[in-house]
Amino acid sequence: MEAVAWTAIGLLGATLGVLTGALLGINGRIQALGFDLRDRLEEQDRRLGARIETQGRELGARIEAQGQDLGVRIEAQGRELGEKIEAQGRELRQAIDRQIARIDALGSRIDSHMERHAG
Repeated sequence: MEAVAWTAIGLLGATLGVLTGALLGINGRIQALGFDLRDRLEEQDRRLGARIETQGRELGARIEAQGQDLGVRIEAQGRELGEKIEAQGRELRQAIDRQIARIDALGSRIDSHMERHAG
């Protein structure tokens, strides 16, 4: 009976040894896969970072170009609007001058009329 017990203990010890070896092997493989995964993630991070920076520069250049184009268009519209305002100002000044001349002429006629009736 004692021999059977020692045999069972021996088998359990061998099984534990094999399991320990297997666990160490699996642990090594897991670590290797972890290192590989880390390296791949770092490479993807570098590539994505480079792509993001490139797209950021391209987007910045496009925004800058659109800003310049918009600035040119605003300046042109401002000049055009200024010209229209100046033209309307001249027309208004001419209309006011005509009205003043008309009022002066009517004032002269009233003065003449008053002189005829006063005298």
